[in-house]
Amino acid sequence: MLSVEKIELNVKVANKVEAIHLAGELLVQQGHITRQYIDKMQEREELLSTYIGNGVAIPHGTAESKQWITSTGLSVLQVPEGVDFGEGNRAYLIIGIAAIENEHLELLSTIATVCAEEENVQKLVQAKSKEEIIEIFESGL
Repeated sequence: MLSVEKIELNVKVANKVEAIHLAGELLVQQGHITRQYIDKMQEREELLSTYIGNGVAIPHGTAESKQWITSTGLSVLQVPEGVDFGEGNRAYLIIGIAAIENEHLELLSTIATVCAEEENVQKLVQAKSKEEIIEIFESGL
């Protein structure tokens, strides 16, 4: 679900709209979603923030966006300077999610397990390689 092609290190973004677009674009490039899904990711963010705490945001589409998902996948943006996700919340790790059927439950469980520990989030934000990020997530499986 996570591969080096879907991870970007040391990303600088102007705002959360740009961050969500980049997270979605990585999923498009790897064939997980069509571009319409990115619009639904933005729409979802307008309805309710996808910031989950500990410096992590998990942008994903709305309930109606499943038709634009071709396969389950994750993308990760490491944003060392952080990006404002509203209400004083700054995200340093943006995890884009696209999942078919109920596979999102497994993804969310893994993300929650790994990102519930501030120490893990710090390791992810400070990781020097994409492989290191994959190792940290795989340790949470």
